[in-house]
Amino acid sequence: MEFTFKVLCGSPDGNIVEKLTTRPLGENDVFIKTTHSGLCGTDEHFLHRDQALGHEGVGVVQHIGSSVTRVKVGDRVGFGFIRRVCGTCDNCISGCDNHCREKRAYGQHDFDVGSFSHGTVWDADAVYPIPDGYDSAHAAPLLCAGASVWACLTNNGIRPSDRVGVVGIGGLGHLAIKLAAALGYNVAAFSGSERKQEEALAFGASEFHRFPSTQGCIRIKPVKHLLLCGSSDVDYASLLDLVDTNGTIYHISVTLEPTPIPLVPFGQKGIRIQGCFITSRRNLQELLEFAARHDIKPTIMTFPLTKSGLEEAFEELRLGGIRYRAVLEHPGL
Repeated sequence: MEFTFKVLCGSPDGNIVEKLTTRPLGENDVFIKTTHSGLCGTDEHFLHRDQALGHEGVGVVQHIGSSVTRVKVGDRVGFGFIRRVCGTCDNCISGCDNHCREKRAYGQHDFDVGSFSHGTVWDADAVYPIPDGYDSAHAAPLLCAGASVWACLTNNGIRPSDRVGVVGIGGLGHLAIKLAAALGYNVAAFSGSERKQEEALAFGASEFHRFPSTQGCIRIKPVKHLLLCGSSDVDYASLLDLVDTNGTIYHISVTLEPTPIPLVPFGQKGIRIQGCFITSRRNLQELLEFAARHDIKPTIMTFPLTKSGLEEAFEELRLGGIRYRAVLEHPGL
């Protein structure tokens, strides 16, 4: 069985183009009718490639392969970067949680995108059931932005008594504040925009600081964990006064450029810089269930899931006009 559906793709000149693509339905595949997709800043990296765009998808399962048991027709599911898993490589066997190891069904083997579409064929082992009652428009941004900060907040030994700092109150940062507060952490928010103070406190931060400060050094009680969620162009030397001795910095925003780090002062304070893997399948499912249980919702703006709607969303993203995640919705809903 094969399915043909419309996708929105990048192109060598950076323009968005509509294409039709056909994919066969394998025995462990599902065909999903896409209803929603989040727009992520990293989508910009794919604009000049001749491939389908988007990696924060939510939709409804329309058909299933002969061996699929995890989901059924009619289920709402999310899908992200990973389309297919091998179950045999080192990432699958040693780099995942026990559930994945037992199932032998998790890996970083086939990265794909394609949530800016009217449908897609996906490996059933790489989709995530959306909890009943949780809106699909709110679930979409959790597939990447939410997953990135959730993995950081739950996989690095952060304790409820720890001070957690969030630099940058945007698509990633506002979710980091909401989730960290719900997990019981003491959250300090940092932003260069004073106008975001009220929102940051409403999201769950217990304090707000202007950063970078217009008056030079910030004198605060340092944080044990600092999440960099804003601009990827970071002056690491400016972070020294924010982070406690033996604290950790997590660079969640993405940059392709080299980042200089002052090794001597970082070494004197024992500050670590921790890479942040998006998350495992099990961890992401836990996030969806946690968000539904605690009624944690991304703050979103919606656009139609069309070529013109995607172009408008990209333009707003570049202008800094998105508060705080853009979500595209199928116009037929």
